[in-house]
Amino acid sequence: MTETVESARPLLALLPFAAAVLVAVSGRWPNLREAWSIGAGVALIAAVFSMAADLAEGRALQAQLFPLAPGVALALRVDALGLVFAALSSCLWLLTTIYSIGYVRSLQEHAQTRYFCCFAVSVGAAVGVALAANLLTFFLFYELLTMATWPLVVHKETAAAIRAGRVYLAYTLGAGTALLGGIAWTYAVAGSLDFQAGGFLPAAISSATVWGLFALLIVGVGTKAAVMPLHAWLPLAMIAPTPVSALLHAVAVVKAGVFGVLRVVGYVIGPGPLADVGASHLLAGFAGATIILASLAALAQDNLKRLLAFSTVGQLSYVVLGAALLTRDSLTGAIQHMVNHGTLKITLFFCAGAIYVATGRERVSELAGLGRRLPVTMGVFAVAALALAGTPPAAGFLSKWYLIGGALEGHAWLAVGVLLASSLLNLGYFVPIILAAFFRPLRDGE
Repeated sequence: MTETVESARPLLALLPFAAAVLVAVSGRWPNLREAWSIGAGVALIAAVFSMAADLAEGRALQAQLFPLAPGVALALRVDALGLVFAALSSCLWLLTTIYSIGYVRSLQEHAQTRYFCCFAVSVGAAVGVALAANLLTFFLFYELLTMATWPLVVHKETAAAIRAGRVYLAYTLGAGTALLGGIAWTYAVAGSLDFQAGGFLPAAISSATVWGLFALLIVGVGTKAAVMPLHAWLPLAMIAPTPVSALLHAVAVVKAGVFGVLRVVGYVIGPGPLADVGASHLLAGFAGATIILASLAALAQDNLKRLLAFSTVGQLSYVVLGAALLTRDSLTGAIQHMVNHGTLKITLFFCAGAIYVATGRERVSELAGLGRRLPVTMGVFAVAALALAGTPPAAGFLSKWYLIGGALEGHAWLAVGVLLASSLLNLGYFVPIILAAFFRPLRDGE
């Protein structure tokens, strides 16, 4: 039994906000500016993992700041699911910050202080989402994440970047409106918004109310999770610098979306009501369709970052499908895949960025023979791509193994077929890149 203990230590997870202020006032001294981000990244990792030790000993730390509504406070609470996402975000923020320093300086990007400031706020918002003790706190950090990442999406300030930013805001703020409506309805029905394992809706709730809450809450979080047809913003956002793409795909935005799906399914509505009304089957259907359609779309892409973007759309729905199947192994696989996809996809984006900085190339058709010129970069790309496709014994294989086991446990045979087919499709768009890079000659004149 986990005991909730009041403590100020969860507030240490908000260190990125302090770093953002220090970055903003240090813009004239680039080395000092980046040092604040790196130092805050190290401190955040230490803070998150120190709270993991308390949780392992049966103490869930909680910090309440001030009331937001009757019976609802702005509060952070450390539980197992939130800690996984917080640890993922904090570790990848440090790596992405170090990578970003070389990237933006190599390309002499403009507005670097704004860039690193927004980066820090984005990660602070993601960690706030991870440790939110209730739906209203979750919503505030969730929307702050939208506003902090928008300047990064439009960073290049070209016409295409501005258009991508408008689409991004239209989708995410529209989803935020749906989420706020669902939160207000949930509060009216339950009188509480505190996350609780198994859900906290009253037992006597009607099927119509469950469907209504499901629709509003899942649209609210499913947009950032890029579940089709709510995915169009994500490929467009690839106009942003490559480290921003890594932030969107691996560290913050889309991971906040799939994390939100896990929260809604497991800690708000609960598996029981979802299964009783059949909403879990609908969610599984959308997730399965997204996995297949996004994988097929990735096969047709020549731009490397767009290929990775459609790959992300499909891979995120592995997590959504695992949540929808409502079995122990499927939920285990969903949480594992959230972590595995984050680490592997950020690696792939880092490789794509290194290729661009070194060669100026962004298209798959231009990568022939590049394994000879950039053997380490393309070698790492190959390993990460095969792991993400589910090649044993890599991490991607382990999470998919649990997902398939969970589908078998729930007799969801169609889901098993989707997972197996998607792995083949993953190989279909990654293997030709690897073969071309290592077994085709360099272009004439190189």
